[in-house]
Amino acid sequence: MATTRSPRKGSLQYWPRKRAVRPFLRISHYPELAEVKLNGFAGYKVGMTHIFVADNRPNSMTKGKSVLLPATIIECPPLKVASVRFYRSSPYGSSVAREVFVSRDKNLARRVLLPKKDALVQLDEVAKELGSFSDLRLNVYTQPHLSSVGKVKPELFEIALGGKSVEEKFNYAKSIVGREIPVADVLREGQQVDVYAVSKGKGVQGPVKRFGVSLRSHKSEKGVRGPANVGSWTGNRSWTVAHAGRMGFHSRVERNKWLLKLGSKPDEINAKGGFVNYGVVRSSYILLRGSLPGHARRLVRLTPSRYPNHRLPVQAPSIDYVSLESRQG
Repeated sequence: MATTRSPRKGSLQYWPRKRAVRPFLRISHYPELAEVKLNGFAGYKVGMTHIFVADNRPNSMTKGKSVLLPATIIECPPLKVASVRFYRSSPYGSSVAREVFVSRDKNLARRVLLPKKDALVQLDEVAKELGSFSDLRLNVYTQPHLSSVGKVKPELFEIALGGKSVEEKFNYAKSIVGREIPVADVLREGQQVDVYAVSKGKGVQGPVKRFGVSLRSHKSEKGVRGPANVGSWTGNRSWTVAHAGRMGFHSRVERNKWLLKLGSKPDEINAKGGFVNYGVVRSSYILLRGSLPGHARRLVRLTPSRYPNHRLPVQAPSIDYVSLESRQG
Protein backbone atom coordinates (compact mmCIF):
# COMPACT_ATOMS: atom_id res chain seq x y z
CA MET A 1 0.00 0.00 0.00
CA ALA A 2 1.28 3.42 -0.93
CA THR A 3 2.56 5.65 1.85
CA THR A 4 0.60 8.85 2.50
CA ARG A 5 2.61 11.81 1.34
CA SER A 6 4.00 13.82 4.25
CA PRO A 7 5.87 17.00 3.27
CA ARG A 8 8.99 17.84 5.22
CA LYS A 9 8.17 19.95 8.29
CA GLY A 10 11.48 21.82 8.51
CA SER A 11 11.46 25.07 6.55
CA LEU A 12 14.50 26.26 4.61
CA GLN A 13 13.22 29.81 5.10
CA TYR A 14 14.90 29.90 8.52
CA TRP A 15 18.63 29.56 8.06
CA PRO A 16 20.83 29.25 9.96
CA ARG A 17 18.69 27.45 12.54
CA LYS A 18 20.15 29.39 15.43
CA ARG A 19 18.83 29.80 18.93
CA ALA A 20 17.57 33.20 20.03
CA VAL A 21 20.00 35.49 21.83
CA ARG A 22 17.63 36.05 24.78
CA PRO A 23 14.14 34.93 25.88
CA PHE A 24 12.46 38.06 24.44
CA LEU A 25 12.99 39.73 21.08
CA ARG A 26 14.21 43.07 19.83
CA ILE A 27 11.85 44.71 17.32
CA SER A 28 13.53 46.41 14.36
CA HIS A 29 10.53 47.81 12.47
CA TYR A 30 7.41 49.38 13.94
CA PRO A 31 4.18 50.41 12.20
CA GLU A 32 3.54 54.11 11.78
CA LEU A 33 1.04 55.63 14.23
CA ALA A 34 -0.45 59.10 14.06
CA GLU A 35 -1.37 59.12 17.76
CA VAL A 36 1.41 59.90 20.22
CA LYS A 37 1.66 56.82 22.44
CA LEU A 38 3.72 53.67 22.91
CA ASN A 39 3.98 51.68 19.70
CA GLY A 40 3.66 48.35 21.46
CA PHE A 41 3.41 46.55 24.77
CA ALA A 42 4.63 43.37 26.48
CA GLY A 43 3.19 40.70 28.73
CA TYR A 44 3.78 37.24 30.15
CA LYS A 45 2.21 34.21 28.50
CA VAL A 46 -0.15 32.48 30.93
CA GLY A 47 -1.66 29.63 28.93
CA MET A 48 -4.59 28.73 26.72
CA THR A 49 -8.32 28.37 27.18
CA HIS A 50 -11.39 28.22 24.96
CA ILE A 51 -14.23 30.71 24.70
CA PHE A 52 -17.62 31.03 22.99
CA VAL A 53 -18.25 34.31 21.16
CA ALA A 54 -21.05 35.72 19.04
CA ASP A 55 -19.61 35.70 15.52
CA ASN A 56 -19.57 39.29 14.21
CA ARG A 57 -17.69 38.71 10.94
CA PRO A 58 -19.88 40.25 8.22
CA ASN A 59 -19.40 37.54 5.57
CA SER A 60 -19.26 34.51 7.86
CA MET A 61 -21.70 31.62 7.45
CA THR A 62 -22.07 31.56 11.24
CA LYS A 63 -22.74 35.30 11.61
CA GLY A 64 -24.68 36.01 14.80
CA LYS A 65 -24.24 32.46 16.11
CA SER A 66 -22.15 31.34 19.07
CA VAL A 67 -18.85 29.82 17.90
CA LEU A 68 -15.95 28.29 19.80
CA LEU A 69 -12.51 29.91 19.57
CA PRO A 70 -9.18 28.94 21.13
CA ALA A 71 -7.59 31.83 23.02
CA THR A 72 -4.28 32.61 24.71
CA ILE A 73 -4.14 34.56 27.97
CA ILE A 74 -1.36 37.13 28.42
CA GLU A 75 -0.87 38.91 31.73
CA CYS A 76 0.17 42.54 31.16
CA PRO A 77 1.41 44.37 34.27
CA PRO A 78 1.98 48.12 33.70
CA LEU A 79 5.26 49.24 32.13
CA LYS A 80 7.47 52.06 33.41
CA VAL A 81 9.96 54.29 31.61
CA ALA A 82 13.63 53.67 32.36
CA SER A 83 15.29 56.08 29.95
CA VAL A 84 14.73 58.30 26.92
CA ARG A 85 16.86 57.70 23.84
CA PHE A 86 17.56 60.43 21.28
CA TYR A 87 18.59 59.34 17.78
CA ARG A 88 20.57 61.29 15.21
CA SER A 89 20.68 60.50 11.48
CA SER A 90 23.85 60.19 9.42
CA PRO A 91 24.73 58.92 5.94
CA TYR A 92 25.38 55.53 7.55
CA GLY A 93 22.02 55.32 9.38
CA SER A 94 20.64 56.36 12.75
CA SER A 95 22.46 55.96 16.03
CA VAL A 96 21.84 56.85 19.66
CA ALA A 97 23.17 60.35 20.23
CA ARG A 98 22.13 60.66 23.87
CA GLU A 99 20.31 58.64 26.52
CA VAL A 100 18.80 60.08 29.70
CA PHE A 101 17.83 57.73 32.54
CA VAL A 102 14.68 58.97 34.25
CA SER A 103 14.00 56.18 36.77
CA ARG A 104 15.50 55.38 40.15
CA ASP A 105 13.40 52.30 40.83
CA LYS A 106 15.17 49.80 43.10
CA ASN A 107 13.88 46.93 40.95
CA LEU A 108 15.40 48.48 37.83
CA ALA A 109 18.69 48.79 39.73
CA ARG A 110 18.81 44.99 39.72
CA ARG A 111 19.20 45.15 35.94
CA VAL A 112 21.34 48.26 35.26
CA LEU A 113 23.44 50.76 37.20
CA LEU A 114 21.39 53.93 37.58
CA PRO A 115 22.94 57.43 37.60
CA LYS A 116 22.32 59.82 40.48
CA LYS A 117 21.73 62.95 38.37
CA ASP A 118 18.33 64.62 38.30
CA ALA A 119 16.46 63.39 35.21
CA LEU A 120 14.24 66.45 34.72
CA VAL A 121 17.26 68.76 34.68
CA GLN A 122 18.90 66.62 32.01
CA LEU A 123 15.70 66.57 29.92
CA ASP A 124 15.53 70.36 30.06
CA GLU A 125 19.10 70.52 28.78
CA VAL A 126 18.33 68.15 25.90
CA ALA A 127 15.18 70.11 25.03
CA LYS A 128 17.35 72.98 23.81
CA GLU A 129 18.81 70.83 21.03
CA LEU A 130 15.75 68.84 19.93
CA GLY A 131 16.12 70.14 16.39
CA SER A 132 19.31 68.15 15.90
CA PHE A 133 17.64 64.79 16.64
CA SER A 134 15.78 62.71 14.08
CA ASP A 135 13.85 60.39 16.41
CA LEU A 136 13.07 59.64 20.03
CA ARG A 137 12.35 56.28 21.65
CA LEU A 138 11.80 54.99 25.17
CA ASN A 139 13.53 52.29 27.12
CA VAL A 140 10.85 50.67 29.28
CA TYR A 141 10.97 47.91 31.87
CA THR A 142 8.46 45.40 33.15
CA GLN A 143 7.20 44.83 36.68
CA PRO A 144 7.21 41.04 37.12
CA HIS A 145 6.58 41.34 40.87
CA LEU A 146 2.99 42.35 40.00
CA SER A 147 2.46 39.02 38.22
CA SER A 148 2.89 35.34 39.09
CA VAL A 149 6.06 34.86 37.07
CA GLY A 150 8.08 34.37 40.24
CA LYS A 151 10.91 36.87 39.82
CA VAL A 152 11.75 40.47 40.67
CA LYS A 153 14.44 41.37 38.11
CA PRO A 154 12.68 43.20 35.26
CA GLU A 155 13.17 42.95 31.50
CA LEU A 156 14.48 46.10 29.82
CA PHE A 157 13.80 46.85 26.15
CA GLU A 158 13.18 49.67 23.69
CA ILE A 159 9.79 50.74 22.30
CA ALA A 160 9.16 53.31 19.59
CA LEU A 161 6.61 56.12 19.91
CA GLY A 162 3.84 57.11 17.56
CA GLY A 163 3.53 60.66 16.29
CA LYS A 164 4.97 62.84 13.57
CA SER A 165 7.47 65.22 15.22
CA VAL A 166 10.20 64.83 17.79
CA GLU A 167 8.66 67.64 19.87
CA GLU A 168 5.40 65.69 20.25
CA LYS A 169 7.25 62.58 21.31
CA PHE A 170 9.41 64.54 23.75
CA ASN A 171 6.39 66.15 25.46
CA TYR A 172 4.69 62.76 25.76
CA ALA A 173 7.82 61.12 27.16
CA LYS A 174 8.19 63.88 29.72
CA SER A 175 4.55 63.51 30.79
CA ILE A 176 4.81 59.77 31.58
CA VAL A 177 8.12 59.87 33.45
CA GLY A 178 7.66 58.28 36.86
CA ARG A 179 4.20 56.85 36.29
CA GLU A 180 2.90 53.47 35.19
CA ILE A 181 1.67 52.82 31.65
CA PRO A 182 -1.28 50.38 31.61
CA VAL A 183 -2.04 48.17 28.64
CA ALA A 184 -5.37 49.97 28.11
CA ASP A 185 -3.47 53.12 27.11
CA VAL A 186 -1.75 51.29 24.25
CA LEU A 187 -4.04 48.52 22.96
CA ARG A 188 -7.79 48.25 22.49
CA GLU A 189 -10.26 45.42 22.06
CA GLY A 190 -10.89 44.33 18.48
CA GLN A 191 -7.58 45.44 17.01
CA GLN A 192 -5.03 43.13 15.41
CA VAL A 193 -1.53 42.80 16.84
CA ASP A 194 1.73 41.23 15.77
CA VAL A 195 3.31 38.94 18.37
CA TYR A 196 7.10 38.67 18.74
CA ALA A 197 8.09 35.65 20.83
CA VAL A 198 10.68 32.91 21.29
CA SER A 199 9.48 29.36 20.75
CA LYS A 200 9.88 26.50 23.21
CA GLY A 201 13.33 24.95 23.41
CA LYS A 202 13.36 21.18 22.87
CA GLY A 203 17.07 20.41 23.08
CA VAL A 204 18.84 18.08 20.65
CA GLN A 205 16.37 16.12 18.52
CA GLY A 206 16.68 13.66 15.67
CA PRO A 207 15.79 14.36 12.03
CA VAL A 208 12.37 12.70 12.29
CA LYS A 209 11.13 15.04 15.00
CA ARG A 210 13.19 18.03 13.85
CA PHE A 211 12.33 17.91 10.13
CA GLY A 212 9.52 15.37 9.85
CA VAL A 213 11.34 13.01 7.47
CA SER A 214 9.63 9.67 6.84
CA LEU A 215 10.67 6.50 8.62
CA ARG A 216 12.70 4.18 6.43
CA SER A 217 11.68 0.67 5.48
CA HIS A 218 12.35 -2.25 7.79
CA LYS A 219 14.83 -3.58 5.21
CA SER A 220 17.01 -0.48 5.37
CA GLU A 221 20.45 -0.55 6.91
CA LYS A 222 21.85 1.36 9.88
CA GLY A 223 18.70 2.54 11.56
CA VAL A 224 15.26 3.72 10.60
CA ARG A 225 14.86 7.21 12.08
CA GLY A 226 17.07 9.21 9.75
CA PRO A 227 17.74 10.25 6.15
CA ALA A 228 18.89 7.70 3.59
CA ASN A 229 22.10 7.87 1.53
CA VAL A 230 23.47 11.40 1.90
CA GLY A 231 26.56 11.12 -0.27
CA SER A 232 30.16 10.42 0.68
CA TRP A 233 31.39 7.88 3.21
CA THR A 234 32.16 10.58 5.78
CA GLY A 235 28.61 11.92 5.68
CA ASN A 236 27.00 14.98 4.17
CA ARG A 237 26.48 17.92 6.52
CA SER A 238 25.00 20.30 3.94
CA TRP A 239 22.13 22.51 5.03
CA THR A 240 19.71 20.92 2.55
CA VAL A 241 19.85 17.54 4.29
CA ALA A 242 17.89 16.79 7.46
CA HIS A 243 20.20 16.06 10.37
CA ALA A 244 19.92 15.87 14.13
CA GLY A 245 20.59 19.05 16.10
CA ARG A 246 19.20 21.63 18.45
CA MET A 247 15.50 22.30 18.02
CA GLY A 248 13.39 25.15 19.31
CA PHE A 249 14.08 28.42 21.14
CA HIS A 250 13.85 30.30 17.84
CA SER A 251 12.75 33.89 17.18
CA ARG A 252 9.30 33.93 15.63
CA VAL A 253 6.70 36.53 14.61
CA GLU A 254 2.99 35.75 14.30
CA ARG A 255 0.93 38.42 12.60
CA ASN A 256 -2.67 39.60 12.83
CA LYS A 257 -3.66 38.09 16.16
CA TRP A 258 -7.17 39.27 17.05
CA LEU A 259 -7.41 40.93 20.47
CA LEU A 260 -10.68 39.55 21.83
CA LYS A 261 -10.71 40.99 25.35
CA LEU A 262 -8.81 43.45 27.50
CA GLY A 263 -9.65 42.98 31.17
CA SER A 264 -8.57 44.48 34.47
CA LYS A 265 -10.30 42.01 36.83
CA PRO A 266 -8.21 38.82 37.09
CA ASP A 267 -10.99 36.93 38.89
CA GLU A 268 -12.90 36.79 35.60
CA ILE A 269 -10.24 34.65 33.97
CA ASN A 270 -8.45 32.75 36.76
CA ALA A 271 -8.67 28.98 36.60
CA LYS A 272 -9.49 27.01 39.71
CA GLY A 273 -6.15 26.38 41.41
CA GLY A 274 -4.28 28.52 38.90
CA PHE A 275 -2.90 27.79 35.45
CA VAL A 276 -0.46 24.96 34.82
CA ASN A 277 3.19 26.15 34.91
CA TYR A 278 2.07 29.70 35.69
CA GLY A 279 -0.20 30.19 38.67
CA VAL A 280 -2.82 32.88 39.26
CA VAL A 281 -3.29 35.98 37.11
CA ARG A 282 -2.85 39.07 39.33
CA SER A 283 -2.78 42.05 36.93
CA SER A 284 -4.50 43.24 33.79
CA TYR A 285 -4.72 40.68 31.02
CA ILE A 286 -5.62 40.30 27.35
CA LEU A 287 -7.14 37.45 25.35
CA LEU A 288 -5.72 36.77 21.88
CA ARG A 289 -7.31 34.44 19.39
CA GLY A 290 -5.31 31.27 18.72
CA SER A 291 -2.00 30.04 20.06
CA LEU A 292 1.33 31.79 20.52
CA PRO A 293 4.96 30.59 20.49
CA GLY A 294 6.81 30.11 23.73
CA HIS A 295 6.51 28.55 27.13
CA ALA A 296 4.38 29.80 29.99
CA ARG A 297 5.89 32.74 31.94
CA ARG A 298 7.87 33.85 28.88
CA LEU A 299 7.70 37.51 27.88
CA VAL A 300 6.01 38.19 24.54
CA ARG A 301 6.03 41.57 22.81
CA LEU A 302 3.04 43.03 20.98
CA THR A 303 2.81 45.76 18.36
CA PRO A 304 -0.13 47.01 16.25
CA SER A 305 -0.38 44.96 13.08
CA ARG A 306 1.70 46.22 10.15
CA TYR A 307 -0.42 44.37 7.55
CA PRO A 308 -3.87 43.86 9.13
CA ASN A 309 -6.39 41.39 7.78
CA HIS A 310 -9.22 43.56 6.45
CA ARG A 311 -11.71 40.69 6.65
CA LEU A 312 -11.72 40.86 10.43
CA PRO A 313 -14.05 43.41 12.09
CA VAL A 314 -12.55 46.35 13.95
CA GLN A 315 -14.87 45.60 16.88
CA ALA A 316 -14.27 42.70 19.23
CA PRO A 317 -17.02 40.04 19.40
CA SER A 318 -19.12 39.72 22.53
CA ILE A 319 -17.93 36.83 24.70
CA ASP A 320 -20.62 34.42 25.90
CA TYR A 321 -18.49 31.96 27.86
CA VAL A 322 -14.89 31.57 29.04
CA SER A 323 -13.62 28.19 30.19
CA LEU A 324 -11.96 28.38 33.61
CA GLU A 325 -10.36 24.94 33.47
CA SER A 326 -6.64 24.90 34.21
CA ARG A 327 -4.65 23.77 31.18
CA GLN A 328 -1.23 24.02 29.63
CA GLY A 329 -0.63 26.02 26.44
